Amino acid sequence: MKALLINLESSKDRLQFQTQQLGKLGIPFDVLKAVSTNDISHDEYEKKSQGWERPLRQAEVACFLSHLKAWNEVVKKNKPMLVLEDDALLSVKTAAILVSLFNIKKKPLDLVTLETRSRKKIVSKAFTEVISGINLRELYQDRTGAAGYVLWPSGAKKLIEESRKRSPALADAFISSSYNLNAYQIEPAAIIQLDQCDNYSVTNNSFKPDSTISSEVKPQPIYKSKLSYIRFKGRRIYSQLRMAFRQLSVIAKSTRQYIYPNSNEFYSDTD
Repeated sequence: MKALLINLESSKDRLQFQTQQLGKLGIPFDVLKAVSTNDISHDEYEKKSQGWERPLRQAEVACFLSHLKAWNEVVKKNKPMLVLEDDALLSVKTAAILVSLFNIKKKPLDLVTLETRSRKKIVSKAFTEVISGINLRELYQDRTGAAGYVLWPSGAKKLIEESRKRSPALADAFISSSYNLNAYQIEPAAIIQLDQCDNYSVTNNSFKPDSTISSEVKPQPIYKSKLSYIRFKGRRIYSQLRMAFRQLSVIAKSTRQYIYPNSNEFYSDTD
């Protein structure tokens, strides 16, 4: 299974890091040119930034459009692919996990997230072992993170269809609120973003880039009018209610828990 690496042309240090990491782990990859904020006109930004729970920043719109571009590429290739952001750090077991997932035929997989990011998830109590020590659980509600997930053409088509019905959002929020996906979680997590290394006591000797989004200046959201503010808040309340109903609908077969990585199993350029 190939990886599809989302990379800004200007982020050559990240591309170099991923070329080294993926090469050492034996994972072939294609580079997908990320959408830059410079690619988005003012009118397009205004149109795409006003439909979520708060106004989206330019980098957030660009990130969403980059993932949408990746979903279309998965449909075009007609094969499952590991969609990666260029600040993802991978477990040394990732290649073996990908082989195992590719060979799973009994489960209708649309999306499998390999990532964790410091928030609890709602997953199934039951699990399947995919390789020794690595389990696969149904993922009913994710919270944050879109740095590393395996996407099947069936899942890509569902996300693209959702993008035609709904406005852009934070990429991870959009994916995790698409409840029509047959979504699963790898446990222990096999991917973290580099900015999470300290949180999980993972040693990274390569470099520590800031997230493209987190490094953007974050002013307080500006609402165009009081009515606009009310609409955003209404969407936020609706989203929270959907998550609450989702949790209630799976309460008998699910557990809400942190998904931890094995901190000593991540790629290091000193290995």
